[in-house]
Amino acid sequence: MTDQQLQQLVEKISLRFFAKPFLHRAYFNGRLRTTGGRYHLETHNIDINPKMADMSSKTVLEGVIKHELCHYHLHLAGYSGKHNTKEFKQLLKAVGGLRYAPRVAGISPQAPKVAKYVYGCTHCGLTYRRQRRINIQKYVCGRCRGKLKLISANG
Repeated sequence: MTDQQLQQLVEKISLRFFAKPFLHRAYFNGRLRTTGGRYHLETHNIDINPKMADMSSKTVLEGVIKHELCHYHLHLAGYSGKHNTKEFKQLLKAVGGLRYAPRVAGISPQAPKVAKYVYGCTHCGLTYRRQRRINIQKYVCGRCRGKLKLISANG
């Protein structure tokens, strides 16, 4: 799906479910990782995670668009478009939008990180796993204030 096709889909959904036109820009944003879409308060534009369009179900993309259009139409009407307001919840339920975007395969916000450097205390033996190299002349053990030594470096 292209940005033009997305724009037409958003305009069609806006007229059909909200009975109001969508007069701004809708586009895909590949930098979105953990969210299905985003409404911009300043420009009134909507950007959508392209992975929502890649999912097998068309209803997921439409649900995300309806969610963002709820933010859009409430904001333009002078209401708060925040998720916890009564107006937002009622409008979202009325149009059948998604409250939460589904998790996308291959993207895990809590992905375990692999330690590149392992340091050990020469006094108490406590080990420290770090992503970045640290200055062992400057830092000491947090438990016993002993000297640190580099045990392994995988980076």
